Amino acid sequence: MRVISGIYRHRHFEVPRTFSARPTTDFAKENLFNVLANRIDFEDATALDLFAGTGSISIELVSRGCSKVVSVEKDPAHYAFICKVMETVKTDKCLPVKGDVFRYIERCSTQFDFIFADPPYQLENIADIPDLVFAADLLAPGGIFVLEHGRQNDFSHHPRFTDKKVYGSVNFSFFK
Repeated sequence: MRVISGIYRHRHFEVPRTFSARPTTDFAKENLFNVLANRIDFEDATALDLFAGTGSISIELVSRGCSKVVSVEKDPAHYAFICKVMETVKTDKCLPVKGDVFRYIERCSTQFDFIFADPPYQLENIADIPDLVFAADLLAPGGIFVLEHGRQNDFSHHPRFTDKKVYGSVNFSFFK
């Protein structure tokens, strides 16, 4: 796992081979952040990383200047890895949360400037995630929500959908 830009640029973290998480590829992540750089100022922004997996997106957000990043991951080994990465770079800007994403969404009362969700592509209720995020009022005014998904999902009908970017087998749907 490589940090693309920011204060931790070029840092590498070895993801254990035993992990079941499918981290966003460096190619897709780099292209996503190139698009986002024109849409959001990460400096002092707050961010929520749902289904954080290896924490690849979380460390990228911290590296780019986010003042607070909440990383929600239920797998104990993945959660521990995220904590280890954040300890390695000695940051207090990331708050890893070990728990279920859907329970977190229900109970969260904070709004975020940027929300990223990378659920397992085969998750049965993946189509419900945008509605849950907006029903919980998690996105701050002017904020951006990005959902990573496989090609079998189409969110273009969603009222908050703005556009979609595709990088190989990785699809990013954008919402406002």
